[in-house]
Amino acid sequence: MNIKKKKDGSALSVIISGRIDTSTTPKADAAINESLDGAESLILDFTDVEYISSAGLRMLLSLQKKMMKKGGMKLIGVNEDVNDVFEVTGFDEILTYEKR
Repeated sequence: MNIKKKKDGSALSVIISGRIDTSTTPKADAAINESLDGAESLILDFTDVEYISSAGLRMLLSLQKKMMKKGGMKLIGVNEDVNDVFEVTGFDEILTYEKR
């Protein structure tokens, strides 16, 4: 998994590529959380995310809760496989996201 971050004023954009699973979620969570200070909005680019596990879903839920207090969070570029996981788990009702 690779993570690239870009901060533009109070907006934080994070591009994630690869798999978000039990072994990679702690790295992703730490990398994103260390950059949240001063961020009022969070955009997660999932264009190159191949897979997300329950560990990744927990990370997204935690980030969503934090960002709801600040300004919001949005996922972009969600593929069909990840969208299917969101729909089966009910995350499609919780998260704001755009499919690719």
